[in-house]
Amino acid sequence: MDVNSSHGFPFAIVGFDLDGTLLDTSGDLAAAVNHALGSIGRAPLSVEAVKPMIGGGARAMLRHGLDATGGHDAETLDRLHHLLLEYYEAHLAVHTAPFPGAIEALDELAARGVTLGIMTNKLERFARAILGALDLTDRFASIIGGDTLGVAKPSPRPIQALVEQCGGGKAAFVGDSIFDVQAARAAGLPVIACSFGFLSQPVEALGGDAIIDSYAELIPTLTRLSPSAI
Repeated sequence: MDVNSSHGFPFAIVGFDLDGTLLDTSGDLAAAVNHALGSIGRAPLSVEAVKPMIGGGARAMLRHGLDATGGHDAETLDRLHHLLLEYYEAHLAVHTAPFPGAIEALDELAARGVTLGIMTNKLERFARAILGALDLTDRFASIIGGDTLGVAKPSPRPIQALVEQCGGGKAAFVGDSIFDVQAARAAGLPVIACSFGFLSQPVEALGGDAIIDSYAELIPTLTRLSPSAI
């Protein structure tokens, strides 16, 4: 194994998706969707119904929500998208919290000399605001949103930029969607899929190099992944 850190860990960099991977943002995202839907008299969706809609950005999430409650047209989608973003920006850390064990896993990775990064399809200003509200910003050497480079996952470019901003070297990515797997694969990184995330299909169908059911499994799983797979 190509050991890449001073503590014998196989990866110098680990990147994370945000929604459904590092943080459970579903309550606040569902509230924003329902605020937009309610403005045109649509019935609210449950948090569980919204979860599979998350991952492709706010506009795609809203489009799914509109289609699930009666359909949409372009003008309505544009208008409600702005409304959703305004509401979410004002209420983005009401219910949001790290998944159980996530902070402990970040601490362990940092103790092993691993540099951490975030690549999310969420707007960068929202990602930074949430991480700031949860006092997590300083843990990450790179925070890249879906609008940072003008291209989002499944493009590999944002993940390649994350690796560059973290100093380069052997890297792995952790996510919960097909966008995460496709982007990491295209960037040449092994990818771990989270079964506890906001899944729109069975986690096995995502095609990750490994699956974790909790953050207690992250360090052992990364240890087993060979960087030679990159």
